[in-house]
Amino acid sequence: MANPKNVQTLSTLKQSLNDIETFYVVDYQGLSAGQLSKLRRDIREKGGQLIVAKNTLIDRALQEGGRDFSATLKGPSALVLAHSDPAGVAKALADAAKGNDKGIPSVKSGFLEGNKVDASVVNRIASLGSKETLQAELVGVLSAHLSNFVGILEAYKTKLEEGGAGNSAGAGDNAVAEGAAAESAAAGESTDEGAGA
Repeated sequence: MANPKNVQTLSTLKQSLNDIETFYVVDYQGLSAGQLSKLRRDIREKGGQLIVAKNTLIDRALQEGGRDFSATLKGPSALVLAHSDPAGVAKALADAAKGNDKGIPSVKSGFLEGNKVDASVVNRIASLGSKETLQAELVGVLSAHLSNFVGILEAYKTKLEEGGAGNSAGAGDNAVAEGAAAESAAAGESTDEGAGA
Protein backbone atom coordinates (compact mmCIF):
# COMPACT_ATOMS: atom_id res chain seq x y z
CA MET A 1 0.00 0.00 0.00
CA ALA A 2 1.29 3.47 -0.89
CA ASN A 3 2.57 5.70 1.88
CA PRO A 4 -0.32 8.12 2.72
CA LYS A 5 2.13 10.98 3.26
CA ASN A 6 3.67 10.46 -0.21
CA VAL A 7 0.21 10.26 -1.78
CA GLN A 8 -0.74 13.56 -0.10
CA THR A 9 2.55 15.23 -1.14
CA LEU A 10 2.14 14.07 -4.75
CA SER A 11 -1.42 15.38 -4.83
CA THR A 12 -0.29 18.75 -3.44
CA LEU A 13 2.56 18.92 -5.96
CA LYS A 14 0.23 18.26 -8.90
CA GLN A 15 -2.23 20.89 -7.68
CA SER A 16 0.59 23.42 -7.23
CA LEU A 17 1.85 22.78 -10.76
CA ASN A 18 -1.56 23.41 -12.34
CA ASP A 19 -1.31 26.31 -14.83
CA ILE A 20 2.32 26.96 -13.90
CA GLU A 21 4.34 27.99 -16.95
CA THR A 22 7.58 28.84 -15.13
CA PHE A 23 9.47 26.96 -12.43
CA TYR A 24 13.08 26.27 -11.44
CA VAL A 25 14.69 23.10 -10.12
CA VAL A 26 17.29 23.98 -7.49
CA ASP A 27 19.75 22.31 -5.15
CA TYR A 28 19.17 23.64 -1.65
CA GLN A 29 21.47 21.25 0.28
CA GLY A 30 23.68 23.14 2.70
CA LEU A 31 21.18 25.82 3.69
CA SER A 32 20.40 26.07 7.38
CA ALA A 33 16.79 26.02 8.56
CA GLY A 34 16.97 29.79 9.04
CA GLN A 35 18.39 30.37 5.54
CA LEU A 36 15.76 28.10 3.99
CA SER A 37 13.03 29.95 5.86
CA LYS A 38 14.35 33.32 4.63
CA LEU A 39 14.58 31.98 1.06
CA ARG A 40 10.95 30.84 1.21
CA ARG A 41 9.93 34.30 2.42
CA ASP A 42 11.94 36.13 -0.28
CA ILE A 43 10.49 33.92 -3.02
CA ARG A 44 6.96 34.38 -1.65
CA GLU A 45 7.44 38.19 -1.74
CA LYS A 46 8.17 37.87 -5.48
CA GLY A 47 4.98 35.88 -6.04
CA GLY A 48 6.71 32.49 -6.01
CA GLN A 49 6.65 29.31 -3.97
CA LEU A 50 9.41 26.95 -2.80
CA ILE A 51 8.46 23.27 -2.56
CA VAL A 52 10.81 20.71 -1.02
CA ALA A 53 9.91 17.08 -1.78
CA LYS A 54 11.48 13.76 -2.73
CA ASN A 55 12.87 13.63 -6.26
CA THR A 56 10.66 10.66 -7.11
CA LEU A 57 7.53 12.63 -6.20
CA ILE A 58 8.66 15.77 -8.03
CA ASP A 59 9.50 13.62 -11.06
CA ARG A 60 6.08 11.91 -11.03
CA ALA A 61 4.23 15.20 -10.69
CA LEU A 62 6.19 16.73 -13.57
CA GLN A 63 5.94 13.63 -15.77
CA GLU A 64 2.17 13.59 -15.37
CA GLY A 65 2.17 17.16 -16.69
CA GLY A 66 4.23 16.07 -19.70
CA ARG A 67 7.49 17.59 -18.42
CA ASP A 68 10.53 15.35 -18.11
CA PHE A 69 13.18 16.54 -15.64
CA SER A 70 14.40 13.09 -14.56
CA ALA A 71 17.98 13.85 -15.68
CA THR A 72 18.01 16.99 -13.53
CA LEU A 73 16.53 15.44 -10.40
CA LYS A 74 19.74 14.07 -8.92
CA GLY A 75 20.64 14.85 -5.32
CA PRO A 76 18.49 17.05 -3.05
CA SER A 77 16.10 19.09 -5.17
CA ALA A 78 13.40 21.64 -4.65
CA LEU A 79 10.90 23.19 -7.04
CA VAL A 80 10.59 26.95 -7.13
CA LEU A 81 7.37 28.05 -8.81
CA ALA A 82 7.09 31.51 -10.38
CA HIS A 83 3.42 32.46 -10.42
CA SER A 84 3.71 36.00 -11.77
CA ASP A 85 7.30 37.28 -11.86
CA PRO A 86 9.84 34.77 -13.30
CA ALA A 87 12.69 37.31 -13.27
CA GLY A 88 11.95 38.42 -9.71
CA VAL A 89 11.89 34.84 -8.41
CA ALA A 90 15.12 34.02 -10.30
CA LYS A 91 16.74 37.12 -8.78
CA ALA A 92 15.66 36.05 -5.28
CA LEU A 93 17.45 32.73 -5.87
CA ALA A 94 20.56 34.46 -7.21
CA ASP A 95 20.66 36.93 -4.29
CA ALA A 96 20.34 34.07 -1.78
CA ALA A 97 23.21 32.22 -3.49
CA LYS A 98 25.41 35.34 -3.29
CA GLY A 99 24.63 35.57 0.42
CA ASN A 100 26.70 32.48 1.31
CA ASP A 101 30.11 31.11 0.31
CA LYS A 102 28.62 27.83 -0.99
CA GLY A 103 26.54 29.53 -3.70
CA ILE A 104 23.40 27.76 -2.50
CA PRO A 105 20.73 27.46 -3.74
CA SER A 106 22.14 26.56 -7.12
CA VAL A 107 19.84 26.34 -10.11
CA LYS A 108 19.91 23.00 -11.96
CA SER A 109 17.46 23.82 -14.74
CA GLY A 110 14.14 25.47 -15.34
CA PHE A 111 10.92 25.63 -17.28
CA LEU A 112 10.33 29.13 -18.63
CA GLU A 113 7.03 30.11 -20.23
CA GLY A 114 6.49 26.53 -21.39
CA ASN A 115 10.08 25.78 -22.50
CA LYS A 116 12.76 23.74 -20.77
CA VAL A 117 15.89 25.84 -20.14
CA ASP A 118 19.29 25.27 -18.55
CA ALA A 119 20.79 27.05 -15.54
CA SER A 120 22.57 29.70 -17.66
CA VAL A 121 19.24 30.96 -19.01
CA VAL A 122 17.80 31.19 -15.49
CA ASN A 123 20.89 33.14 -14.37
CA ARG A 124 20.45 35.57 -17.28
CA ILE A 125 16.80 36.05 -16.33
CA ALA A 126 17.89 36.82 -12.75
CA SER A 127 20.05 39.68 -14.05
CA LEU A 128 17.00 41.36 -15.63
CA GLY A 129 15.56 42.39 -12.29
CA SER A 130 12.02 42.12 -10.99
CA LYS A 131 8.84 42.65 -12.98
CA GLU A 132 8.24 45.95 -11.15
CA THR A 133 11.75 47.19 -12.08
CA LEU A 134 11.27 46.25 -15.73
CA GLN A 135 7.83 47.90 -15.80
CA ALA A 136 9.27 51.09 -14.26
CA GLU A 137 12.06 51.14 -16.87
CA LEU A 138 9.54 50.61 -19.66
CA VAL A 139 7.34 53.44 -18.35
CA GLY A 140 10.41 55.71 -18.21
CA VAL A 141 11.37 54.90 -21.80
CA LEU A 142 7.80 55.37 -23.05
CA SER A 143 7.46 58.67 -21.15
CA ALA A 144 10.68 59.99 -22.71
CA HIS A 145 9.51 59.01 -26.20
CA LEU A 146 6.05 60.54 -25.63
CA SER A 147 7.63 63.75 -24.34
CA ASN A 148 9.84 63.95 -27.45
CA PHE A 149 6.85 63.24 -29.69
CA VAL A 150 4.78 66.00 -28.03
CA GLY A 151 7.71 68.40 -28.46
CA ILE A 152 7.89 67.56 -32.17
CA LEU A 153 4.13 68.07 -32.57
CA GLU A 154 4.29 71.44 -30.78
CA ALA A 155 7.18 72.57 -32.99
CA TYR A 156 5.31 71.46 -36.11
CA LYS A 157 2.14 73.25 -34.95
CA THR A 158 4.11 76.48 -34.33
CA LYS A 159 5.71 76.23 -37.77
CA LEU A 160 2.31 75.74 -39.40
CA GLU A 161 0.86 78.73 -37.54
CA GLU A 162 3.80 80.94 -38.52
CA GLY A 163 3.57 79.74 -42.12
CA GLY A 164 -0.18 80.41 -42.19
CA ALA A 165 0.30 83.91 -40.78
CA GLY A 166 2.97 84.63 -43.41
CA ASN A 167 0.69 83.46 -46.21
CA SER A 168 -2.15 85.61 -44.88
CA ALA A 169 0.13 88.63 -44.76
CA GLY A 170 1.31 87.92 -48.28
CA ALA A 171 -2.28 87.62 -49.49
CA GLY A 172 -3.11 90.96 -47.84
CA ASP A 173 -0.13 92.65 -49.48
CA ASN A 174 -1.22 91.29 -52.86
CA ALA A 175 -4.76 92.57 -52.32
CA VAL A 176 -3.42 96.06 -51.46
CA ALA A 177 -1.19 96.03 -54.54
CA GLU A 178 -4.03 94.90 -56.77
CA GLY A 179 -6.29 97.62 -55.31
CA ALA A 180 -3.63 100.28 -55.93
CA ALA A 181 -3.16 99.11 -59.52
CA ALA A 182 -6.94 99.26 -60.13
CA GLU A 183 -7.10 102.78 -58.71
CA SER A 184 -4.19 103.80 -60.94
CA ALA A 185 -5.89 102.34 -64.00
CA ALA A 186 -9.16 104.09 -63.14
CA ALA A 187 -7.36 107.39 -62.67
CA GLY A 188 -5.65 106.90 -66.02
CA GLU A 189 -8.96 106.26 -67.73
CA SER A 190 -10.44 109.42 -66.19
CA THR A 191 -7.48 111.45 -67.42
CA ASP A 192 -7.80 110.01 -70.92
CA GLU A 193 -11.53 110.80 -71.00
CA GLY A 194 -10.90 114.35 -69.80
CA ALA A 195 -8.23 114.83 -72.44
CA GLY A 196 -10.55 113.49 -75.14
CA ALA A 197 -13.30 115.90 -74.16
